[in-house]
Amino acid sequence: MNASVSVICYKSKTLKNGEHPLMLRITKNRKLKYVSIGISLKPEYWDFTKNEPNIKCPNRNIIQKIILDKKLEYQKKILELNAEQKEYTASSLLENLEATYFPKTILDFYHELIDNFKKNGNTGNQSIYTNSLHSLLSFTHHKLNILFSDIDVTWLENYENWLRKNKNKDTTISLLFRTLRSAYNKAIKAKATSNKFYPFKDFSVSKFNTVTKKRALDKEYILKIINTDTSNFSYIKQFAYDIFKFSYLCAGISFVDIANLTKDNIQNGKLIYIRQKTHHEIRVLMCKQAMEIIEKYNYHCSKAEYLFPIFDMKIHKTPQQKMNRVHKVRSQINKELKSIATEMGINERLTTYVARHSFATVLKRSGVNIELISELMGHADISTTKIYLDSFENEQMDAAMKNLL
Repeated sequence: MNASVSVICYKSKTLKNGEHPLMLRITKNRKLKYVSIGISLKPEYWDFTKNEPNIKCPNRNIIQKIILDKKLEYQKKILELNAEQKEYTASSLLENLEATYFPKTILDFYHELIDNFKKNGNTGNQSIYTNSLHSLLSFTHHKLNILFSDIDVTWLENYENWLRKNKNKDTTISLLFRTLRSAYNKAIKAKATSNKFYPFKDFSVSKFNTVTKKRALDKEYILKIINTDTSNFSYIKQFAYDIFKFSYLCAGISFVDIANLTKDNIQNGKLIYIRQKTHHEIRVLMCKQAMEIIEKYNYHCSKAEYLFPIFDMKIHKTPQQKMNRVHKVRSQINKELKSIATEMGINERLTTYVARHSFATVLKRSGVNIELISELMGHADISTTKIYLDSFENEQMDAAMKNLL
């Protein structure tokens, strides 16, 4: 006897919100088995005669598609078992297929991700996924109540064309597509969709990768900056200069990590801290000049205060407040660094990030092992360090080729 598959509104169970779960019902040899499809409805939105959502049901088309996909999945398996003349029961069929998933719309899943990032204080990812969501909403004219399985290669190509039409740069397009792909992968892992419809096997996101101009200064320029006379600098310009110098002298420590330093991070002449980005512990032996910079800004501070006057513990309490503060102060510092570069006749762009790149490049040119540089910089993967050093490697290869004749 063949099994039959249907979806019903399960009135025997009422949820706290007054809704009933929609259940997939498998019938074989007069035995019934039920499994939730991850959706619940109030009874007034269900047609109990036709066993389907009625015309008043919110998101009726989406729910109907989820029901249809679920039924087809089981019906296909039943046909396969019958064709192979294999015995099965309602229970075994259920067990066979219930590495199941509970479909969620892209809009709902994005909101869940963003809420989780916010709860965990992950403001960086919260911002990235929020920007991605806003872009997708604009592209779809706020009709994002679709399933991940609705995204195919044509949909992605249309999204790319729309982004280019709206004058987005390749770096922005790359980030938006990588974020969407990441959300899709997270949805598969969370069983909010199936990998059967995964479109990124046939749509390459790597094509958007662009070669970023390397932001590293030669050692002669770094020494010129470090040894310059700053007696005529204003307070904010001096602060920008000191932050750049401190970053370079302390293994290219990033600005956000500098902002979070307290006295507890100084132990026995070493700077010990956890990177905000990768959560790796970094241990760096501090030189005299780096200690002098800390003492300059931390002379009147108590043990509870930050080493540098970037955060105020009474004001910047939440991750969002701290992220906003970092963006504001870093922008001011980079503006002053640009002015310093101009005054010193340095044509290269000078930013806090240049200090980090320059540290890596100067060490590499001094013959330091790349694995050690990677560890000092707190990179999660050595491939990230290699990106920093690509321009140097290319210069070495060019120089080597000149020795052919």
